[in-house]
Amino acid sequence: MTVAQKTKATGKNAEKPLKTAKVDRAVRKFIQKLEDDYPQFHFEQGKEEHWSPQTQTIMYNPAQDYQRLTFGTLHEVAHALLGHADYQSDIELIKLEAKAWELAAEIGKKYSVNISFDHIQNCLDTYRDWLHGRSKCPTCGIHTLQDSPASYKCHNCAAGWKVSSGKFVRSYRRNTAKHL
Repeated sequence: MTVAQKTKATGKNAEKPLKTAKVDRAVRKFIQKLEDDYPQFHFEQGKEEHWSPQTQTIMYNPAQDYQRLTFGTLHEVAHALLGHADYQSDIELIKLEAKAWELAAEIGKKYSVNISFDHIQNCLDTYRDWLHGRSKCPTCGIHTLQDSPASYKCHNCAAGWKVSSGKFVRSYRRNTAKHL
């Protein structure tokens, strides 16, 4: 049964399947170009964009809209090209993300993908918001800097709290301050 026949039988709009098929071809073509240009990396479908330095694999999600897929995949290619493998502090993570977005915007020009400054700043804002939440003292509300990769210590009230190592993982704060 053709798309037109299915549409007539179900009464559904025929444009959606055609658009989906077109996007699928566009995604395949985009990923193929990346594979040709960056043979040192593996490209695999996944639930979200991700760079794995251990396996030299860039994951992408073909189910999302084309623009989001291209932006995110180019961002992960940038992480790969920059050799990003690990970070020691939350501030360092934000710096790595900013560098990856800057390179992604530059690489995007080669593929006629324009990653706008506003898009980049919106993405970086998610990290800034994450850092803002992690760095807030649970005792006095002051924002402070990281004491170690897994903890913060308030310079105002001496409270300390642990945070998870994962980005965007909820902060698990445990007050470790000694009350005098």
